[in-house]
Amino acid sequence: MKCEELLRILGDYIDGEVDGHLCQAFEEHLSQCDPCQVVIDNIRKTITLYRAGQPLEMPQEIRERLHQILRDRWKDRSWKK
Repeated sequence: MKCEELLRILGDYIDGEVDGHLCQAFEEHLSQCDPCQVVIDNIRKTITLYRAGQPLEMPQEIRERLHQILRDRWKDRSWKK
């Protein structure tokens, strides 16, 4: 397996949707390829941090600006119909 192939099936591997033969080739490649190991380790860490994270409250000023932008875009969209 080449790095490009590994990256192509990466999402399926993480989701546990790769068949046994392909999974074995994936893991074999990882055991010999430092750059791909770094990519996988970063993804695993990102997922772990995401799962452990707590929602942050959006500052009021940013929330108001976001709502105004969304209202403006919605109005622009409704006029085009």
